Amino acid sequence: MMTTVKDSTPAARELYLDLLVRILLNTIYQDPAINPGVRPMVVEPFNPKTRAIGKDWPTQAHTMVGQARLENLRQLSQQVLDDGIVGDFIETGVWRGGCCILMRGVLAANQIHDRKVYVADSFAGLPAPNEELYPRDTGWNLNVFKELAVSLETVKDNFSRYGLLDEQVVFVEGMFSDTLPSLSAGPFALLRLDGDLYESTIVALNSLYPKLSRGGVVIIDDRALDPCRRAVIDFRDQHGITAPMQEVDWTGSWWRKE
Repeated sequence: MMTTVKDSTPAARELYLDLLVRILLNTIYQDPAINPGVRPMVVEPFNPKTRAIGKDWPTQAHTMVGQARLENLRQLSQQVLDDGIVGDFIETGVWRGGCCILMRGVLAANQIHDRKVYVADSFAGLPAPNEELYPRDTGWNLNVFKELAVSLETVKDNFSRYGLLDEQVVFVEGMFSDTLPSLSAGPFALLRLDGDLYESTIVALNSLYPKLSRGGVVIIDDRALDPCRRAVIDFRDQHGITAPMQEVDWTGSWWRKE
């Protein structure tokens, strides 16, 4: 059953979205976290401080981005709607789907029926570094972390649990270099990039930024990772983008297209 917010007042909308954020982060049932950098893997007790800043890998929660970045996504999604920025929403690199679920929830809370959320991922983990084409990714072997591989069926099921799986959600399955350049979609009002690597980031920017409406928002999840940061710097330099970067927390940032 599709989730709807029958009372469209701002107060009702905010109550719904407050609860949605808490559930996506699982600060209600407080699931423990895993530490994939340690083998054999260690399970660590729930820590509200690390969950708040997105520095743990939850065992059950549907996002690992933390409170600050999730609230930022909520605010910016609402802002582009309030400002009348034309277009759909897209995330590239979705893990368990939490950020896309929130974006779809924002549309539902505003009773928006003519915009879509594009959910782009390999649904099989990150690719091995293509060191010949993208030397900045050398040594970033994130493909070994099988915990990052979440199947398409699992992500769909996660949407369904919130009552948010419907025709306004479009799944784009495959490696970004195969899917994004030829993606028949747009314009977009919001891009959220969470691919970690140089290749994932630069391919997404090259493919999607031209389709971003003026006044639309680009959110970068992985500024703290050198390959991602260099891809953003290179893209902005190559295209003469001077719109100021706004920092969210230790790794998240965003700007609006001028």
